[in-house]
Amino acid sequence: MGIQSMITIDELSTATPVRLSISEATQQELKSAVHRELLKRLDLERLVEFNQTHASQKQLFGIIQRIVVEQNVPLSVTERDRLTQEVLNEVFGLGPIEPLLHDPSVSDILVNTWNSVYVERRGLLEKTNIVFKDNRHLMHIIEKIVSAVGRRVDESSPMVDARLPDGSRVNAIIPPLAIDGPILSIRRFGNTPLTAEDLLRSKMLVPSMLEILRIAVHARLNIVVSGGTGAGKTTLLNVLSGFISERERIVTVEDSAELLLKQEHVVRLETRPPNLEGQGAIRQRELIINALRMRPDRIVVGEVRGEETLDMLQAMNTGHDGSLTTIHANSPRDAIARLETMAMMANVGLPEKAIRSQIAAAVHLIVQVARMSDGSRRITHITEIAGTQADVVALNDLFLFERRRGTQEGKVAGRFYSPGILPRFAGRLHDTPAQHLAALLNQSVEV
Repeated sequence: MGIQSMITIDELSTATPVRLSISEATQQELKSAVHRELLKRLDLERLVEFNQTHASQKQLFGIIQRIVVEQNVPLSVTERDRLTQEVLNEVFGLGPIEPLLHDPSVSDILVNTWNSVYVERRGLLEKTNIVFKDNRHLMHIIEKIVSAVGRRVDESSPMVDARLPDGSRVNAIIPPLAIDGPILSIRRFGNTPLTAEDLLRSKMLVPSMLEILRIAVHARLNIVVSGGTGAGKTTLLNVLSGFISERERIVTVEDSAELLLKQEHVVRLETRPPNLEGQGAIRQRELIINALRMRPDRIVVGEVRGEETLDMLQAMNTGHDGSLTTIHANSPRDAIARLETMAMMANVGLPEKAIRSQIAAAVHLIVQVARMSDGSRRITHITEIAGTQADVVALNDLFLFERRRGTQEGKVAGRFYSPGILPRFAGRLHDTPAQHLAALLNQSVEV
């Protein structure tokens, strides 16, 4: 979002910011004066035209630099370039945080207050020295984001979810709910999804585990990816969906579009929030029901979090094998409990035993992912649902991650291993010899 930098993006986002030779107050006054003068010389329509091509952006960069020089404030060349870029970010982008949106190493941008901005890099939080002018400045940026997608944020509607043009997910909450001033959270999503090779390289899993998951997707097993916030559920779901054949029709249903499937025959559906009058909302449940009428071979739901869970389970049980989804839970057993609880939110009067039986019949695999203390992600369980025993859903662990105590050079160490249990779904793997499956499930790998 916003104009491309005339200074290199790496310099803007990762280098230590240049300290101008003028005070913070004078700097803000100078930026405001340059901004006002720019609007005098060029109307808004011309400004939009300047944002269309790199050549016109470069021309506008030169115009702003001339205006900066005319202010007769002593600045070095580097300081003038920096100030010019900040004015461009105010006009076309998201002000002080615009460089962060161009930094591929940043996965989360967390604005706690106008003068407290954190980012997440490689799974770890770090504080930046980026600040806004004041709460009013931060509020202006929030309003700029939400108005671009037809939403509003004010005292009558102090919480809002939105999405940036690059797919990044935005949440904002303002006073009176936010005590210390407006709060802005941005979860970034890259345009290039991680591949299976990337996951192997980061040691999220090992080749034998990846092969088991590839076999499971090819065999049209229903898979639930479970984990906490930021554990890598959507990333793993993207990788698993990549194993689906090009000959199949895939329908995706998401609350906020994040999946980047590579197949050609993909139909994408996204929920719609209510309008300004509180009307017209379309929930995931309606989209899943509609997806069943679209002749899907596979249904991929970004995340189940409410009453739509029952519809997803019924879809899995009525001929839509090979469906994939994610859920927030801390373990495979917790994932079962959450599926049960959310299915009951549909208020259809089914007893717990019936819902439990639906879960046991619908879901074949639960893949548990977790974020470690060093910021790395690991698949901690690949667990088969093996029916019910005495009204309890039975689970068989096919792969586990066993963490060692402490860390090695700041990194979490451990091993991936398999208890060697042959899964009940082995009979469905017609293209996989039993000897090959047994070999995959008899390994231990140190990481």
